[in-house]
Amino acid sequence: MAEIPIDAHPYHRTQEFTETTVPHGLQHEHSTKAGVWGRIVVLEGSLIYRVLASDTTLVLDPSRPGVVEPEVLHRVEVQGPVRFYVEFSRR
Repeated sequence: MAEIPIDAHPYHRTQEFTETTVPHGLQHEHSTKAGVWGRIVVLEGSLIYRVLASDTTLVLDPSRPGVVEPEVLHRVEVQGPVRFYVEFSRR
């Protein structure tokens, strides 16, 4: 799993999403902008995170956040009750 560089700092955080409020766009192929990293933080339940460029599938939960690398195509899939947010960082 990728790691957010130590010199990258959070600058924005989404609201908390649930299985019923997760935006349509997060569930379809998308990417962050150049230089922008994301951390998917699951507060309750679990979430499937697919990194399309490397054909990687991870199950995220409160003990395992997901790291989104800049410009890498990815998506999330809801598989039941979940509560999560995304935190964005840049250098």
